[in-house]
Amino acid sequence: MQFIDPIANHYIEAYSDATPEYLKDMYLQTQTTHPHAHLQSNWHQGGILCFLSKLMKPFHILEIGTFRGFSTLCLAEGLQKDGILHTIEIRNEDAQTARAHFETSKFAGQIKVHIGDAKEIIPTLGLRWDLVFIDADKTGYIDYYNIVLPLLNTNGLIIVDNVLFHGEVFEAKITGKSAKAVQAFNEYVLKDPNTEHSVLTIRDGLTLIRKK
Repeated sequence: MQFIDPIANHYIEAYSDATPEYLKDMYLQTQTTHPHAHLQSNWHQGGILCFLSKLMKPFHILEIGTFRGFSTLCLAEGLQKDGILHTIEIRNEDAQTARAHFETSKFAGQIKVHIGDAKEIIPTLGLRWDLVFIDADKTGYIDYYNIVLPLLNTNGLIIVDNVLFHGEVFEAKITGKSAKAVQAFNEYVLKDPNTEHSVLTIRDGLTLIRKK
């Protein structure tokens, strides 16, 4: 489902320049060669992540769902000089590809890649977070939210991807497993009195969440 007219999308991308140009080759390689390229944030969304990170100037960033590292490097653009970004990917092959991209980037040494289940890894890191990006298995969204929210610093931000899940959450009867999980997450956050949030119709939907 197209949430925005393609003409509008082309115009928006033409007049948006927040996405680092050096990532273009890496981005296009994934788009043209990876069988699951749809898992990658699109070019404009990468710019949004970069823009928000630069505004926040985070010291500690957590990303749940690395894929091949495009969104990771966009988020890293706002890191403080000595800041660290921890990113978690469950697929070993994608994690290794991402790691290779990081090692040749200007953020080599500032990005730490963890391979495995984020629900098990996050508690072992012993850190508090300024910025969190959740873009992993949809059935785990509520668990991820509950794990990271207590670890979010004052004025910290959680960004959650795919909250419209290809438009399936608009259906009168939601049938897909992931779509059901996303809808449950959206309702869960809506009822949480400890946070405030805003849903953005960017690509497949982004939710911005902060503690009250």
